[in-house]
Amino acid sequence: MSKDNRILLVEDTPANIQAVTAILKEQGYQISVATNGKLALEAIGRQRPDLILLDVMMPEMDGFETCRLLKANPEWRNIPVIFLTAKTETEDIVRGFELGAVDYVAKPFNAHELLARVNTHLALDRLNRENTRLLLNILPGPIADRLKREEGVIAERFEDASVLFADLVDFTPLSSTLSAIDLVQLLNRIFTGFDGMVERYGLEKIKTIGDAYMVAGGLPEPSAGHLGAMARLALDMQGAIAGLCGSGGPCLRLRVGLHVGDVVAGVIGRRKFIYDIWGDTVNIASRLESHGQPGKIHVSEVAKERLGAHFTFEPRGTIQLKGKGEMATWFLTGAAGGD
Repeated sequence: MSKDNRILLVEDTPANIQAVTAILKEQGYQISVATNGKLALEAIGRQRPDLILLDVMMPEMDGFETCRLLKANPEWRNIPVIFLTAKTETEDIVRGFELGAVDYVAKPFNAHELLARVNTHLALDRLNRENTRLLLNILPGPIADRLKREEGVIAERFEDASVLFADLVDFTPLSSTLSAIDLVQLLNRIFTGFDGMVERYGLEKIKTIGDAYMVAGGLPEPSAGHLGAMARLALDMQGAIAGLCGSGGPCLRLRVGLHVGDVVAGVIGRRKFIYDIWGDTVNIASRLESHGQPGKIHVSEVAKERLGAHFTFEPRGTIQLKGKGEMATWFLTGAAGGD
């Protein structure tokens, strides 16, 4: 275990401060000290500790009130708190756990026990943060939080969402000429670049399927500007693929379909689960992509009308979309002016 963790000791008795500090510093921990709850909260605001050792009986603000305020702050509530106190009545211990502490060590304390508990809770916190990081690579943040809190199906309807499908048109024949490592490295380079753009525009990557890439906007939290952000994303994606060829990489082309409307979104499965979206809007966006042209961004008329004067378009004309009949569509060609 790495011992470069920062521990905040909240204690007002000089002898206890000296003893605890010596024990923890000997193990390589970085220690900061606050002598009451008010000073502790100020210290946390300046530099977030990895763990807090918190006394109960202190002037100005006691440990219980400090813990309550700490756990009420969304930025601090996940910091593990260990009460280190002489208040060892059952009701005090229960109150500490109810306020969100992870452990309760009685004074006078044993140095080996204190170190063991500190090491254990730092390790558990590290594992929890790593699990959270991995979960957020799979699911949107709000959905991950709900999945941890709730049981049962997570499903919502969004009345206004944008959906983009993109496909690397020339990738299949290219893949037959590349080694497995080169193939995956190329896809990783392209899609990692797309991932950064999606995050920058506040949109939500849904999934990749082979050499296809799917994005949604306006969910899992509604956003008024999602369609404009999606149009800019599409233009940037086309620019990135063009730049790949210009920088000596393979000369690929991207075919994009974009539509806007209502969708249903939810989490499917409990093993290898995925946040996915369904509905007519998704089907139309997919067909706009497959009926589009290489190097073009194919959009529905409703998307074109909503994007309005902020972007430039050229008419594609009326086309036959499978299952939808005739539909007037457009190619998005750029952003108008400085918008």
